[in-house]
Amino acid sequence: MVGALLLGLSGKVLNVSEVFGTSFRYNAMSEFAALLFGTTLYLFTKSTVAKRSITRRDVMHYIPSIFYFGFILVYFVIPSDAVGSARMERGELVKVIYACHAFGLVVNITYWALSLRLFIRFRESLKNELSYSLKTKFLLNFHLVLGIGFLIWMTLFIISIIGYDSTERDARPILWLAMAFTILFIAYYGLLAPDVFQISVLEKNQKYAQSKLSITDLDKLKSQLDQLMLEKKPYLNNKLLKAELAEMLGTSNPELARLLNENIGMNFFEYVNYYRIKEFVALATTQKAQQLTFYGLAQEAGFNSKTTFNKSFKKLMGVSPTEYFNNQNISV
Repeated sequence: MVGALLLGLSGKVLNVSEVFGTSFRYNAMSEFAALLFGTTLYLFTKSTVAKRSITRRDVMHYIPSIFYFGFILVYFVIPSDAVGSARMERGELVKVIYACHAFGLVVNITYWALSLRLFIRFRESLKNELSYSLKTKFLLNFHLVLGIGFLIWMTLFIISIIGYDSTERDARPILWLAMAFTILFIAYYGLLAPDVFQISVLEKNQKYAQSKLSITDLDKLKSQLDQLMLEKKPYLNNKLLKAELAEMLGTSNPELARLLNENIGMNFFEYVNYYRIKEFVALATTQKAQQLTFYGLAQEAGFNSKTTFNKSFKKLMGVSPTEYFNNQNISV
């Protein structure tokens, strides 16, 4: 992947170099990597959220890129200048170039959409495993930046079709280089700084169908959980995992997941933060409230993020912390 990108960058450099002169072949070389952007983003996201290396099966996603590479080589690079000129005169060359760009857009945007969907689903699934917010904003912003890049690419392609092809040709090298360096950025962090994107391995839930608890068993387990939360206050651990709470309760992760979702009606994230809000409100009436800020009290209650605290409080209470305590005539 990185080699193909470097080859593509070399084509751009050689094409504008005064030493080697300009050549259509040099420019065509840059197209070798055109289909790598979306595919690489998808596999990068997949390996990040699953915290595993790329497998041979994953590499199959590069098959369209390999065929595209071969086509560019055979059609654009190998033929003589005379063949290229003849194709240009017949109007064939322009049509093929447009077809290549359209194919590249379809493949890249498809894989970008698959990657974004995978990331969003993963972020939602964390609420069933974590009691705190994981910092995934970088990955979201990264998808948005590449999405904007693909949108610009598609816009320029449409503009070129309706007759303003010079605008697309002038902007294409800048856009291509920006996208290429973005992929090289991924490769750098993936190879040299993998810890930046590491996400803790979470115990995978089994299907509820494997649960053997009856309704009566679930009610009993709920009473035990309520007692555990009140007496031991595990929610004060700001990095509490569902697997850890299940172990404290003496049950399995899937059984606890079923209890929360079917009996209590909350996911793990909502349930734990519900108790943290209750703890926060209780702390606000103590002497400690005179010494700490809202967020200081929230940290005492188990929150590790100001944003998570504010969102959880407003969702549960219907108002912000400030509005709530103003209405209660309590000074914090």
